[in-house]
Amino acid sequence: MESPHLPLGILLCLGTCGFLVAAPPAGLPRFEPQVIDDAVEIGYGLAIGDVDGDGATDIILVDKREISWFSNPDWQETAIVKNLTLRDHVCVAAADIDGDGKVEIAAGAQWNPGETTDPAQSGAVFHLERPTQEGAPWRPVPLHHDPTTHRMRWIPTEAGHELVVLPLHGIGNKNGEGENFVQARAYRIAPAKAGDAAAWSHEVLGAKLHVAHNFDFRDGFLYLGGAEGIVKEKAGGGESTPLVTAENSTPPTRGVGEIAKGADFIAAVEPFHGNDLVVYREAKDGKWTRTLLTDSLNQGHALGVGDFNGDGREDVVVGWRNPDAEGHVGVKLYFQKEDGSWYPPFWVARDLVAAEDLKVADLDRDGRPDLVVSGRSTKNLVIFWNRE
Repeated sequence: MESPHLPLGILLCLGTCGFLVAAPPAGLPRFEPQVIDDAVEIGYGLAIGDVDGDGATDIILVDKREISWFSNPDWQETAIVKNLTLRDHVCVAAADIDGDGKVEIAAGAQWNPGETTDPAQSGAVFHLERPTQEGAPWRPVPLHHDPTTHRMRWIPTEAGHELVVLPLHGIGNKNGEGENFVQARAYRIAPAKAGDAAAWSHEVLGAKLHVAHNFDFRDGFLYLGGAEGIVKEKAGGGESTPLVTAENSTPPTRGVGEIAKGADFIAAVEPFHGNDLVVYREAKDGKWTRTLLTDSLNQGHALGVGDFNGDGREDVVVGWRNPDAEGHVGVKLYFQKEDGSWYPPFWVARDLVAAEDLKVADLDRDGRPDLVVSGRSTKNLVIFWNRE
């Protein structure tokens, strides 16, 4: 297999037109892959956090039938729960909400995207209560849920943390169409009472999207991507604003699947499971410019931002899970130039991992963000160490 961290040095790839030699960005990294699991079934989602309280960042994987964590630095796998529901697990969230140095974990399951009406047959949300005995299974605490539970994450607010859960579809909608908006829902709990399902409260957020695939959080705001574009929602409050729409973006948005918020831009994969990687920047009078970085993805399904070369500017990393026009799956990185434009893409991984999800995190605390990627058809979980 061709090396995914490239002895190609400064060779960068432009779209689907092969390779070209381009002036590289400063501090071009070298990514060293480490496969820590080669028996992944699907690798639906990832979370990052300190599970055991040793001060190191661990990896949490939600797979088809099992949710497990991998301990930093030996990456030993330990099961958290298995077979929460009859259908697949689909999402996971982790954050230290009680300040004890260990993350609390929530999970979504009963993945059944075609059933948008019956909550018994589609969707499930659980708080996973940590066991008192090390190595024992965590206790699932079932919470209220809507059909087609799809994405979740813990969000810090002025009042503490809340768990935001995003279904894929509005209740009763079919093929992305119908009368109802997706009910993005915020769950709140006093940490000491998290094991009591009746103690949780929840409310529907204000975002108005008929299909909503993913969301990000930055500087106190949620950014939700869906069929109508991008909605900005204040964490812990009722403030909801349509941010990027077909009417105020040039060229018009195609509807957002994946989304990642940078300091002064929003990166998105369009449309749902789409082929376009784009960057939005705010222009004047509430307008947004849409810059196409590539239209050659196939099932773009993983997205993140980070300063990977230490130049003070955030870059965009994207992964896709089906072979592109040249027959490749993988992960590419787009470095940002000083003027806000973008270098041609840099291969992080070519054919090693068919990206289902990715997370950006400094796992070895060397000041450089690393990548964690779960692979669908490649059935693996891979760390890409960011080396100088």
